[in-house]
This record gives sequence, structure tokens and C-alpha cells, in this order.
Amino acid sequence: MKADWQHFEHGADVGIWGRGDTLAAAYEQAALALTAVIVDPATVAAQTMIEIDCEAPDDELLLVDWLNALIYEMANRRMLFGRYAVKLRGHRLHAQVWGEPLDPARHQPTVEVKGATYTALMVFQDQQGTWHARTVVDV
Repeated sequence: MKADWQHFEHGADVGIWGRGDTLAAAYEQAALALTAVIVDPATVAAQTMIEIDCEAPDDELLLVDWLNALIYEMANRRMLFGRYAVKLRGHRLHAQVWGEPLDPARHQPTVEVKGATYTALMVFQDQQGTWHARTVVDV
């Protein structure tokens, strides 16, 4: 299965859904879906790499913690990220993320994401072996 992501409608907010052959790939795709809420990920250059670490008691809470860590880094550093490499050890996540400073004229951000929520939160592996990671982000 090729990793991919999508958005789904959820009231005034936006649902994000990542899929992949591994849980780490599904988390990477969910992060791309998060970026795509704000800008076209193809417009984000991989100029600077930062590392993010998270830990949570289960896969669902780890997805929310991971996405909220990204949102925090985007806001705090005034950066956008468009490339993700996630490694998992149990419910510990280590990621390298690449991006660049936000340039409003070039990136033309559409909305600000305030946070990942527990709404529609779901992480599971289907019968074909594909991992799914989805939640709703507050915009």
C-alpha cells in the first residue's frame, strides 16, 4: 500500500487522516495532512531539520501529542514543515522534521491550526495490514 493522507469535513474544523504500511508511516502522513490544512506541502522547502520527541500511554494519545508538538514548533519557530521521518519504540516517538521559515507572500497560508483534538480520534490497523491515524484539528 502506498502511504497517503486525506482531509475530511468536520463542522468548522478539519479532519486529517494518514495511512501507511507501518504506524510510523501513518503518523508521517497525518503530519503531511496537517501541513496541507495550512499550505500546499509541495511549497515547503526542506531547509532546516529539527527533532521532536513525544511519549504517550497509547497510539491515539501519541498521535495527538505528535501533531500538537508539530503545531507548537510551527508557531514557536514561525516555520512550516513538509517532510517527516518518524521512528517509534512502543509509545515513544522520535521524529526528524524538515521545513523552512514561513513566508506569507510565497506560502499563502489559508488558516492557522490551533491544535489537534480528541474528536474522531482513531488509530488502527485494518485487515489488509494498513495503518490508519486520524483526528480533527481545530482551525
